[in-house]
Amino acid sequence: QVQLVESGGGLVLAGGSLRLSCAASGRSFSGYRMGWFRQAPGKEREFVAAIPWTFGSINYAGSVKGRFTVSRDNAKNTVYLQMNSLKPEDTAVYYCAAQKISALQSFYRDREYEYWGQGTQVTVSS
Repeated sequence: QVQLVESGGGLVLAGGSLRLSCAASGRSFSGYRMGWFRQAPGKEREFVAAIPWTFGSINYAGSVKGRFTVSRDNAKNTVYLQMNSLKPEDTAVYYCAAQKISALQSFYRDREYEYWGQGTQVTVSS
């Protein structure tokens, strides 16, 4: 059974930092892309960042580029999202997801991701 378990969310002041973790288990994710998405109250879920499980391009949403860094530790089967210079508008539930990489799929489309975690709340106060 595939499981993606996020952790590391919480309450932080604007300008602060948080590191989210996504522990993956239940299958080999070689050939997969791991994505981070977020959903704020009343808004649609949006792409944040994506990293291939092995090699390839790393992608970021424009709103987080330069502030967030996605990384992975293959030995621990864990993907991270380091979030710096947090803003109130970063407040959302953050989700980890996995997508089989293919030429037909896009890293930013949430509906094209196969596996999802339960989400972790990030709240940034001003």
